[in-house]
Amino acid sequence: MKVKKRMPTNGEPIVWTSPFATLNNMGLPPVPALSTEAAPCDAAPTAFKKNRGRVDIIRQIAHRGGKTVTVVSGFIGIALAEKETLAKEIQKSCGTGGTVKEGRIEIQGDQRKAVARILTHAGFRPVLAGG
Repeated sequence: MKVKKRMPTNGEPIVWTSPFATLNNMGLPPVPALSTEAAPCDAAPTAFKKNRGRVDIIRQIAHRGGKTVTVVSGFIGIALAEKETLAKEIQKSCGTGGTVKEGRIEIQGDQRKAVARILTHAGFRPVLAGG
């Protein structure tokens, strides 16, 4: 028969044993410390560390049925295939959809800060433009 354990209500200290206490004595290797710099949105390609130029990040609502879209434009010297790869990384890390149209990357929703972080990591100099 299982004994029900009740918490004291008269101010006595609570006796609690951790189910993980036995793991401390098993000689397991220590857990590596988590870095605060590694975020899900930092998954951009790491091969680019040099300054690759300025890009504008704009939030647009007009002509889109009231939907907010983040547009990245102003890429210089970057091929369409690389734009598509970069757009795919941004979509994956931000959890949204998007596309590459007319040389611009369009991401659904207001993702300006996350996009700026990814583009900075990819070697670009993002500028938040517009409202």
